Amino acid sequence: QSQLVESGGGSVQPGGSLRLSCSSSELSLVDHVVGWFRQAPGSGREGIACINYSGTTRDYVDVAKGRFTISRDTVNQIVYLQMNNLNPEDTGTYVCAAANHYYCSEYISPPWQRADWDFWGQGTQVTVSS
Repeated sequence: QSQLVESGGGSVQPGGSLRLSCSSSELSLVDHVVGWFRQAPGSGREGIACINYSGTTRDYVDVAKGRFTISRDTVNQIVYLQMNNLNPEDTGTYVCAAANHYYCSEYISPPWQRADWDFWGQGTQVTVSS
């Protein structure tokens, strides 16, 4: 049973935007670092971005810098991923994860492992096409 839930996926045209949400009914997300990952069909899972427990430190992989923004609503316990200027290569299943770390940049870049993260969601689908 997943303890994290993603929402906000959908279909958009190239250049469009989407905002994904990550929430939990069982975990206190303010006490966890939260990361976003994605997986295209037939490909491995890659890290995108992560945010520390207070929301003051945010890290991104190169493909996300300048286009994606991770943020945290500490009152409502929601972590967002704002995605702008989307292209077809961004198509995939987007998943959020949570863990008990103080810093998280090393856990979204290789050689990160799934075991580095304690909790995973089921994912939300993002499709970018004309």
